[in-house]
Amino acid sequence: MQHNQPDTWLDVLNFWMTNRIPRLAASHWMGRMSRVRQPFLVKPALWAWNRFTPLQLHEAEQQQFQSIHDCFTRALKPGQRPIDPFGQAVSPCDGEVVSHGLIQQGQLFQVKGLDYSLQELLIHPDTAARYTNHQFITLRIRASQYHRLHAPLTAQLTGVDYIHGDTFNVNPPTVRRLEKLYCRNERAVLHLKGSQGEPVAMVAVAAILVAGIRLHATGLLFDQSYAGQARLPLNQPVQRGEELGWFEHGSTILLLVPAAWQLHPSIAQGSGVRMGQCLWVKTA
Repeated sequence: MQHNQPDTWLDVLNFWMTNRIPRLAASHWMGRMSRVRQPFLVKPALWAWNRFTPLQLHEAEQQQFQSIHDCFTRALKPGQRPIDPFGQAVSPCDGEVVSHGLIQQGQLFQVKGLDYSLQELLIHPDTAARYTNHQFITLRIRASQYHRLHAPLTAQLTGVDYIHGDTFNVNPPTVRRLEKLYCRNERAVLHLKGSQGEPVAMVAVAAILVAGIRLHATGLLFDQSYAGQARLPLNQPVQRGEELGWFEHGSTILLLVPAAWQLHPSIAQGSGVRMGQCLWVKTA
């Protein structure tokens, strides 16, 4: 197994503490606790969280939060994330580039040396076939960051597939150590059709603590308790930068786009991105 960098003892401790616990039970418990609307609990919790990792709450539309969940899913003030009007597609979220490249022989890479198959990620063979000759980018949303997800391009949202799974952490120690991580966790696959008919997929991968993905187009919260239809056909137009929903907690988005699209030269592994920032430049 190859890693991009050696693990420190803190990485190993982090991996074991966040992944070798009853993950589903912990996520369920945290989900309930995060919705408790008690100032004596919420204010010190947010104070401690902000001390541990800056939340940049000055960007938030709301400055006072009735629950921890309200802070997790906070909206931003208008104008905080300008949408690039000229590129082929923009970032659907704030985050960090974990990996990117071409899908080769149906394989994507998590990090160097850890591959997984497109069909394992998407489950359905017909869906995997649609994106076989694409490229991908993996964007990790930190727990402290803005958690809402947006349309990367103007398109038709043609359907959503919900795939039940686990709630492993998706932080760097886990990404480097746990094979096929994104194929294990619960996820929602949003299928988009661009103005030229090109298929684009946005895979929202949930993670430990709260988990859950809420999508406006379906009116549903996808989480461990969801027992409804797994494949939901839609026919909804969306505009570049339009809000599509949110994660109940920080997680990861994978974008699958045509191989011919040219990645913006500023995008590289480890680089930070903000929602609305150009990811792919227009070449024609």
